Amino acid sequence: MAELPEVGEALGEGSLVTATLEGCRLAGNRLNLDVYPDGCRQFLELFEKRREEVAQVEFLRLNCNEALIDSTLGSLPVLKCLKSLVLKGGHDQDEFGACQQGSLTTLPQDFGSLLCLTHLDLSFNSFSRLPSCVTDLASLCVLLVCHNSLVELPEDFGRLSKLTFFSAMKNQLRDLPRSIGELAALQRLDLSENALQSLPDEIGCLYNCMELDLSGNQLMGVPDSLANLRSLQQLRLHSNLLVTVPASLSSLPNLSRLDLQNNRLRSIPPEIQCSPFVHLRGNPLGELEIPLQSDESSSGELGRVFLVPSEDSFTVTPDGCKVILACGIQFYFPPGAATSSVPIHFQKLSPDPQWVKLRHHDILLSEVLELRPHGVVFQQEVQIWMPYTSPQTLREREVVVRTFNGQSWSDLQTKVERRGKPKKHMACCSIPHFSWFLVVSRLVENKCSVPSEGTLLFSTVDPSIKVTFPPGVTEETRSVTLQVLPVSAEELAEITDDPESRAGPLLCLSQNSTVDFLRPVKIQLPLPPGVTGLTLDRSRLHLLHGNLQAQTWDDITNQVVLEFTHLYARFEVTHFSWYWLWYTTKTYIGGIARKVYERLRLYQVNFIALQRKKDPEQVLLQCVPKHKVDPVLGKLHDRYQGPEPSDIVELFEGEQFFAAFERGINIDADRPDCVDGRITFIFYSHLKNMKEIYVTAEVDRKGQAVRGQVSFYRGEVPDNVPEDATKKRKGPDSHWLATLPIKLPKLKSCSGDHSEPKNGFSFPPLNLGNAETGYLTQANLLGIAGRIGADWQTIGLNLGLPYQQIERIGYNHREDLDSQILNMLFSWAQQNSEDQNCVEKLITAMKESGRQDIADEIETVIKLGRQKYRASIRRVGLDQESSTEDSR
Repeated sequence: MAELPEVGEALGEGSLVTATLEGCRLAGNRLNLDVYPDGCRQFLELFEKRREEVAQVEFLRLNCNEALIDSTLGSLPVLKCLKSLVLKGGHDQDEFGACQQGSLTTLPQDFGSLLCLTHLDLSFNSFSRLPSCVTDLASLCVLLVCHNSLVELPEDFGRLSKLTFFSAMKNQLRDLPRSIGELAALQRLDLSENALQSLPDEIGCLYNCMELDLSGNQLMGVPDSLANLRSLQQLRLHSNLLVTVPASLSSLPNLSRLDLQNNRLRSIPPEIQCSPFVHLRGNPLGELEIPLQSDESSSGELGRVFLVPSEDSFTVTPDGCKVILACGIQFYFPPGAATSSVPIHFQKLSPDPQWVKLRHHDILLSEVLELRPHGVVFQQEVQIWMPYTSPQTLREREVVVRTFNGQSWSDLQTKVERRGKPKKHMACCSIPHFSWFLVVSRLVENKCSVPSEGTLLFSTVDPSIKVTFPPGVTEETRSVTLQVLPVSAEELAEITDDPESRAGPLLCLSQNSTVDFLRPVKIQLPLPPGVTGLTLDRSRLHLLHGNLQAQTWDDITNQVVLEFTHLYARFEVTHFSWYWLWYTTKTYIGGIARKVYERLRLYQVNFIALQRKKDPEQVLLQCVPKHKVDPVLGKLHDRYQGPEPSDIVELFEGEQFFAAFERGINIDADRPDCVDGRITFIFYSHLKNMKEIYVTAEVDRKGQAVRGQVSFYRGEVPDNVPEDATKKRKGPDSHWLATLPIKLPKLKSCSGDHSEPKNGFSFPPLNLGNAETGYLTQANLLGIAGRIGADWQTIGLNLGLPYQQIERIGYNHREDLDSQILNMLFSWAQQNSEDQNCVEKLITAMKESGRQDIADEIETVIKLGRQKYRASIRRVGLDQESSTEDSR
């Protein structure tokens, strides 16, 4: 995609005329007024006083965000020598930092009389239709109408027969006129990020077109006539709705790049699939036919082996076979892969962070699959399909199978499919021998080989991120990898608590050589959101260099030469690392960036502890990402019950934690994952961090229920966790994460039933407070519950119950107000029964909820309880206080 002409271009110097009028400069045949806040006014004054000289101007730039732009346009047809005209908006920003569109919606009809005009830029305006006078500009070679609201192009658009570059990116075009095929001289056509649903066959008549960008539309197909574009070098069709593409595209003789990423391709002609210049990431490819390996191609020839859960081995013969394990893993052994019968053993292993070394921003999507015998080489590659937990679909991520060779992990070339009934996400790869395998989601990797002649590498996540390698940059060819991690403005504002700070995407560059480049490599990064070359305050812009091994972010702004365009920043380096562009008024930006980077790798989670309704001794423990808590509890509600989830805590991917049962409750049996009475967990955000444990009480439960708890503690920290975060995880207080109550009910006796509260609720007897300050008994709480009524939610919130818990109580008992009140009040009472000040908190909550009547009742009950207690003390002669206060 060609870059738009730069705003604020340097004024030309000439000897024809040099004049200054209130800061406005007319130099030679150029007049650049878009850099002045009142450029249109200055143009009108200059035009009035020096009309003949202005009429000779060949290059003119104006700011379409100015109020006088419409008045200025009326004078333009007089400029008969005009060759280049830039009428752009986007010079001003709204309160959120976004560029404001210019006010132009049309042009004067006599605008078409500018017969010398070869370059016209109307970008960042408010055109919904292209003015008809534009097609009268017979000499026009370059037409830019980006960032408007165009819904169609005129039917006679083909009259612009000299047009070589046309860009209408970021509009709302729904279709194209058939006359577009008449643009015989067109070399570059950019129609990206519109609403195109189809293309006319006539687009195949653009025989001189070398670059065609149709990305970001709604195309479900493209015409076969595209195969006529014999000059085409780059065709971008990514981010559409394509289901298939013509096989004839592979025959284009000059095509060096065909970008089909992020579509809905399910069937790709083999000619295109095998082409080295085709990019296919982000497609489901669920129905993609793989030669020899597809189920349909050989279902009648190869035997199928289905294994039940108790089996852990199978045998492969030279005839080949297909194997489907009970866990969903599938294998394809082609005929001749094995020269003799080979017994294959397999097992699934829990990923140990000391062994499974995840890289920064990796997400583990499966357990480890071990296949034995290790190292046995097959005559033909074996295909394996591994099911995985699908992560949220993100453009910056891709799924790969990773394998362990006994010393290190490496990534295999992987395809993503949906197979089976019901359809499951499967990662497919070919393997020459057996070892250990797992599925990982990683940041998208863009790779290239850099020869001595130089090359260009850009990001498919953000194509505006480019790395240019000049000739002579290296003596020997080396491999370079580029990764991008976008950072949303919302994330940044939440972490920094500073809405003014902005940051662009993180860029990670790496290479397979330790030697610096022989010549500087130029890097282009987009400016942070809301920042343009016009509004840029250079004192606020910081370029950071990240050393993740040393866990530092250094400000290198003053160590490089930064060049700026309207949208990008460019700089040169000789070695690779992480680079991050920030725009902020803060001074110690390195520390802020380190904090933000650390938080970007953390997951917010809740712990849950539930007991099976029919068997309370069976306890389910789980660590759940916060956005999954409600769905998980919804699935478990019918079989389990228990307290509300814990408060939110933060964990790293692969971080270890423990669960310990306390206060009279023990684990019932020896377990391999139990160390010193603690159950070991490893947190992986997309795996089920869940275990079921049988527990017992330390005391006899025939006489009373046991109210214990389970607490969660941090364990070992992953090796790649930042040093600052590691420090926070040391010390006795920092190990504790959360505590949840566990209750083992009193065993039933044959002598009779204990009376229970109404509505079927059964709570153990409890007293709030203490004898000296006064008790609230269960009977007192039942009386209070009878008076709360519709205020129960407000009272619950003032008692400190989480809003999420209040909402869940309301939903679970939505048809019974009494049940809602009892659940709220007794849940709070159970959680706070050990708090000596809980009665005072209850009184305060009632007052804050506007229920002074209930607060007075509680105070009366408490006062009466204190009087009875002290009277009993006096009766036994233990009172050492005067009776004065009791007489009051």
